[in-house]
Amino acid sequence: MRVIALAVLACLALAGCGSGSSIDEPTIPPEIASAVDPSPTNPSSGMPIPSEVPGDEFGTVFESRPDIVRANPTPFESWSRADGNKVAIHFVTGTPECYGADATVTETDTTVTISLRTGTLPEAADKMCILVAVFGTLEVPLQAPLGDRRVING
Repeated sequence: MRVIALAVLACLALAGCGSGSSIDEPTIPPEIASAVDPSPTNPSSGMPIPSEVPGDEFGTVFESRPDIVRANPTPFESWSRADGNKVAIHFVTGTPECYGADATVTETDTTVTISLRTGTLPEAADKMCILVAVFGTLEVPLQAPLGDRRVING
């Protein structure tokens, strides 16, 4: 009898580990998802060319953190014009309790090339962090107004 009970419990446990979907799964807002076109890429870098989206706030706002550790280049999916000499870039990363972002900018007369890096915050380097994707926004200062220059991934 114990063997049968253990077999039934094992089957129930395995059934509970299935990959069924949940109605509470996070989604990217449709206006962002429709703005992302994965096909066009910058020939010089191979990075996707981000699309301009309306200036509404999207996702979780991140502050620039040049001190992030285990940083990796991260393409941003879209961008918005921000107040003053700034653009807001929109990207996917981890939770802001554990992960941060930093960007460097190279400006020419025709382009603004933004190289985004995301990584672990120094204060979270030795902590357990959940693996949840977060849609983030980072405002990036420019030396001159954007005007009609193109914004591209670096």
